[in-house]
Amino acid sequence: MPQLDTSTWFLTILSVMLTLFTLLQPKISMHLYTPNPKPMPTKTQKQHSPWNTAWTKIYLPLL
Repeated sequence: MPQLDTSTWFLTILSVMLTLFTLLQPKISMHLYTPNPKPMPTKTQKQHSPWNTAWTKIYLPLL
């Protein structure tokens, strides 16, 4: 069985690593990374409450 013959393992592993390195290095180096997004100013919208303000003053005295 040729799998048990360990004399060729080093050459096989070395050739596979060299091939993958030469094939993947240009592919990875050509990848364009997107720039970080710029923070957008957030605008808070006023929430319109359906409750009457006379009733909410009982529960929310600071309103």
